[in-house]
Parts: sequence; structure tokens; C-alpha cells
Amino acid sequence: QVQLVESGGGLVQAGGSLRLSCAASGRTFRRSAMGWFRQAPGKEREFVAAISWTGGTTYNLDSVKGRFTISRDNAASTVYLQMNSLKPEDTAVYYCAARLDGSIASPVWDGYDYWGQGTQVTVSS
Repeated sequence: QVQLVESGGGLVQAGGSLRLSCAASGRTFRRSAMGWFRQAPGKEREFVAAISWTGGTTYNLDSVKGRFTISRDNAASTVYLQMNSLKPEDTAVYYCAARLDGSIASPVWDGYDYWGQGTQVTVSS
């Protein structure tokens, strides 16, 4: 079992920054791929970024366009999402997910095995 706990969400003005963290329990983190997804009210869950166990990354370039950076600290069993130049359209609940097949930084949500409870990010205009 893997438990994921997100933190770092909040209210920020447009143009500001936030760093989300996702702390994972369990010994499988080091070999897991990790992903960030988001869901805005009335919209489907959307891929944001993912990182493989070797550090390879995938981004939703249409949405983040170089503004977001995913990283991981295996010693701390934590994955991060640095979000810069935030826009009101980034407002959503952000979810962390773990994929036991860590070789692929997959953008597909149903390829992930464990999910966190989500953290709210609100960007005001």
C-alpha cells in the first residue's frame, strides 16, 4: 500500500507561485512514477506533469507551457510541483498519484495505482 498526502495548496494572486508537495509512505516510492493531475469544477481530470523513477519528465505543454516543474526527492519520499506565473485557469484541486510501474512518466490517469486526497489551488485575478 502507498499513501499519498498533498500539501502546499492555497489562494494566490495571478502571476504568483506555489509549490505543492506530495509525501508518500511505503517502500515503493523510489521505484514508482509520480504524477500530478488537476480537476476544476465541472471539468474532467486533467494531466499536469509526471516523473519516472529515473527522473524522466512529461508535461501537459498546452496547460503549463514551461510554468510548472515537477521534481522528486527519493530520500524524502516526496514529489513536488513548482508552479510559477499562475493564472486563474490554474484554479483546481490538484491530485498526486503513484504508478508502481515507475519506468513511464505516464500522462494517463487510469495508469496510476494510488491517489492522494487532493489540495485546492485557487488563483485570483
